[in-house]
Amino acid sequence: MEILFATPHLRNLVSDFRVLQRKYGVETARKIQRRLDDLRAATCLQDLYRGPGRLHELVGDRKGQLAMEITGGLRLVLESANEPPPRKLVGGLDWSRVTQVRILDIEDYH
Repeated sequence: MEILFATPHLRNLVSDFRVLQRKYGVETARKIQRRLDDLRAATCLQDLYRGPGRLHELVGDRKGQLAMEITGGLRLVLESANEPPPRKLVGGLDWSRVTQVRILDIEDYH
């Protein structure tokens, strides 16, 4: 799957393991890299449905975004980068047709 980033800063952060490690520590930086590797290896979001990271859709004012757990309260927040985002006939995101994602943030939701 193709991965895009919401900001150049975020792209640069995850592209340099040393920088990522300084910000989050060695173990968390490795987990972030594993989640990104999982995304790259997937053909579509559906491939990650039962995978590590408990990928799930967010609700409320975060509707249209998804979260993938990293560790503790830390998560990757992403959205479909397919334009327009593929939808199911009954509503909701069609994970089987999402082939591009945009990483919006790495955040602690606690």
